[in-house]
Amino acid sequence: MAEDETFMEDVPSEGEGNAITEYDITASPNDFNVLTIGSYLDSGAIVIPSIQRFFTWDLQRSSKFVESLILGLPIPQIFLFEESKNRFLILDGQQRLMSLYFFIKMKFPRPGTRAQIRAAFKEHKKIPDTMLQDKTMFTDFRIKLPDRDDGSKSPLNDMTYAGLGEYKTRLDLTPVRVVIIKQNEPKDDNSSIKEIYNRLNTGGVNLRPQEMRANLYESDFFRLLYQLNTDPVWRKLIGRPAEDDYMRDVELLLRCFAMLIDGPNYQPSMVRFLDAFSGKAKRTIVGEKLDLAEQIFREFLKGVSALPEKIFEPEKTNRFSIALFESAFYGVARTQWEAGSAAEVAIDEAKIRELEGGIENFLQEGTTKQTNVQGRLNAAADIFNPHS
Repeated sequence: MAEDETFMEDVPSEGEGNAITEYDITASPNDFNVLTIGSYLDSGAIVIPSIQRFFTWDLQRSSKFVESLILGLPIPQIFLFEESKNRFLILDGQQRLMSLYFFIKMKFPRPGTRAQIRAAFKEHKKIPDTMLQDKTMFTDFRIKLPDRDDGSKSPLNDMTYAGLGEYKTRLDLTPVRVVIIKQNEPKDDNSSIKEIYNRLNTGGVNLRPQEMRANLYESDFFRLLYQLNTDPVWRKLIGRPAEDDYMRDVELLLRCFAMLIDGPNYQPSMVRFLDAFSGKAKRTIVGEKLDLAEQIFREFLKGVSALPEKIFEPEKTNRFSIALFESAFYGVARTQWEAGSAAEVAIDEAKIRELEGGIENFLQEGTTKQTNVQGRLNAAADIFNPHS
């Protein structure tokens, strides 16, 4: 889908909620040598963001970075966020760190394989050795540098990490300035990571809210959202066979669960509500609750799969309405979540049509205002559970 295309109604705005939060943050500069950084990357202590825009540099650009380290040329400092003890998220410097990682592994990703490599990082926090040895996915990382002005080759050209000879020790011991940022207050939310990231990356394209949540609140619950996002029924409902590059489809799923579980406590803005729920879900939706969340949603998809194809596309807009979908999900599944038990559901088309009319007044203006959100959820509860 195009970057500027609106494919669903009522998507929370990135600009919602500009309340100022005060933070107590420490930033500690450290000089780690290349060998230490490589060890941190390989152990998973430095976490390559699983869903953040992935590695984009080509072999020549990565080679130039490695050359700069070997020659002792200054490079920009790396920023890491200390999420917990011995676990650091990359705020700025992903391309440089990935280049270093691939060079030490002596493998460079082939074109067209980076989505698979990203998926491996998501699961393993590194690339399994079996994947690194797959010649269909990786080629050897040999330094590739342009010819010098006089037409001669750099002595580093075509070298691998293991074959650097006298340069290897120099590279291993080269210090790299790493700034480690830690949020001391507020505790237990790490919300400053968004502010820090966006300020570090003002020269580029900032991550969308859900891309940022993917790094900030990485959890078993988020991994469930990624799985559910590939469900054929879900993809057909939202009218998009391919997953969204900016994770707006995952954000819709997050919003459905947030409304199901915490909707009665909703307070604007939608962005802050989803951020807070993401942190809560990371801590609490685990084990049996995680299984219950999956079962409830899949049973709901089974129930709507028998309905007309565009049941959640009102005639007035002819596009997927997240407000209608999340309201129906809330109305059908709320009692199951409260009871802690999923069940097969037979969803009446007439009730969806009734709900569409019943929430229309709550979609006219300020769809994410508290009164409108609560009005939609209450209407859904009355329609699907009139005697509760």
